[in-house]
Amino acid sequence: MSIAIITGSAGLIGSEASRFFAQQGLEIVGIDNDMRSVFFGEEASTTWNRKRLEESLKNQYTHLSIDIRDQEAIPNLFKKYGSAISLIIHTAAQPSHDWAARDPHMDFTVNANGTLNLLESARQYCLDAPFIFTSTNKVYGDTPNHLPLIEQETRWEIDPNHTYVGGIREDMSIDNTTHSLFGASKVAADVLVQEYGRYFGMKTACFRGGCLTGPNHSGTQLHGFLAYLMKCAATGKPYTIFGYKGKQVRDNIHSADLINAFYEFFKAPRVAEVYNTGGGRYSNCSMFEAVQICQEITGREFKPEYSETNRIGDHIWWISDNGKFEQHFPNWKMQYNVPKILQEIYEFNRERWAKEVE
Repeated sequence: MSIAIITGSAGLIGSEASRFFAQQGLEIVGIDNDMRSVFFGEEASTTWNRKRLEESLKNQYTHLSIDIRDQEAIPNLFKKYGSAISLIIHTAAQPSHDWAARDPHMDFTVNANGTLNLLESARQYCLDAPFIFTSTNKVYGDTPNHLPLIEQETRWEIDPNHTYVGGIREDMSIDNTTHSLFGASKVAADVLVQEYGRYFGMKTACFRGGCLTGPNHSGTQLHGFLAYLMKCAATGKPYTIFGYKGKQVRDNIHSADLINAFYEFFKAPRVAEVYNTGGGRYSNCSMFEAVQICQEITGREFKPEYSETNRIGDHIWWISDNGKFEQHFPNWKMQYNVPKILQEIYEFNRERWAKEVE
């Protein structure tokens, strides 16, 4: 019996990982106590996705509604399965800038202390199992906003002569920058994952994602950019764009493409690696461009509200350079760009959303 422990298993990345690695023959132990509904309200609950997961994977999936901060339950779980654990994928988190400022203690303990609890349990009971952590590009704070950016008709773009024209690499500094409290708690977790790799020889990887998305995302106003945008476009719910003239750029990576990256690392793990992982130049858009695509897909007029005030630490332009990961794992290729992602989100959810149409 080979076990994969997946935290946040009912969320976007966790559920995709659960299905994928179950198909590879692993038994899945999913940890998810639906904290997303605590953070963002009932509309963001992942219960619907957990039920789908249990129905589709049946006995191959064991769900545990425990808190990753629990310093008794988590070590006991790792002790129970011990050397049978062949993979840990840690996706559980408090994921919002805005929410972190409301309750910094909760944000930090979930993101940093919870990660520490998992790392130490893995070190004690399954030292050789690869430990994959979904970090974030917010570890770079607002440093990307100091890049030489040029305003275009529908987006901001970087100076074509700049070294990051192909995307931002891992050599960008994480110091002397405004991270937001969320970014700070994720920095703590990110560095812990690296240090457990270096100190103890654990096969750890921090995947610093941009916008992670897909049809299983329980998007909400404070988190889940593309999924919530499409939901609002399809249902007529109001949507607010914050600052930067609506031309801020995000790269977007589909959950399936990210899980395939995890699989490549699982097959040939390395120690204490850090990878910027996003849609890159293959899959990116500005807010303005995303709104236009949503209108085309839904056939509905969609005019978001606009606020001049941008979110603290928010990026004006972010496109990842996936080059380091592609060099280490040349078989990995992305399959989804932004229009394809939005079309899939719409097709997958429109019956469920039809009940909410205004």
